Amino acid sequence: MSLHAPASTRLERRLGDWARARLPFALAEFVMFVLKQGWASLFGGLLLGAILLTRAIWSPDWPIARYDALFLFALLVQAVFLWKGLETWEEARVIVLFHLTGTAMEWFKVHAGSWDYPEPGLFKILSVPLFSGFMYASVGSYIARVIRIFDMRFAPYPPLWLTFAFATAIYVNFFSHHFLPDIRIALFALSVLIFGRTRVSFCISERRWWMPMPLSALLASFALSVAENVGTLSGTWLYAGNTGRHVVNWGKLGSWYLLLYVAFVTVTVVSRSALERRPRR
Repeated sequence: MSLHAPASTRLERRLGDWARARLPFALAEFVMFVLKQGWASLFGGLLLGAILLTRAIWSPDWPIARYDALFLFALLVQAVFLWKGLETWEEARVIVLFHLTGTAMEWFKVHAGSWDYPEPGLFKILSVPLFSGFMYASVGSYIARVIRIFDMRFAPYPPLWLTFAFATAIYVNFFSHHFLPDIRIALFALSVLIFGRTRVSFCISERRWWMPMPLSALLASFALSVAENVGTLSGTWLYAGNTGRHVVNWGKLGSWYLLLYVAFVTVTVVSRSALERRPRR
């Protein structure tokens, strides 16, 4: 291993060597898989931790609103990620795009009455606190980082025009289902039809593993649903018809599943090297 390798890579190698020397192979792979996933989701984990911490300690008498503190914290984390090379500037530009599309959806959903942000804040536009966009950006950050950290390959990957059309249809349906028939059942079927043959190949240590892409998206959406429930139970946002803390209906799992495809296709703008048209042998 090169002495010029990033500190995070050197630490990962040391942890991997330690685990493989002391644990059975399967258990060592599982431990490293969990640790790598945690490292890939660092942005989202820090933001979720900040949501819980501020909920526990914040006082309305403090000179800065809680929502504003979360926004400034998210900006600081993003700056540190770029400074320390945890995200590249190219990745950050795509994540900003996902941030903007996520914020646009927040504006629409709040004004459609789907959910609400009940607390005051200076950094709010059209009743939506600006930290909310970072929650979507954290999903893009996770995808960009997990592709690099696990050296992922997607093969055989569908034609790019088809994936972008599919992601656009999902995004449009998040808005149009308020006025037109909801086509998410068709979108679920299309996700399997378009990506069913695509294998997500990834490397934990020395050996490569794979799983079907729809299964990968389903597992990731489950993790996002758990995180959403943690945030919802903190009262940071309120869904329509609920005035207190509650568990989000598991029907939202489908929304996260589809949103993950939007995020992934957006990130592929800068992660083309991970896409392979031919099947891997």
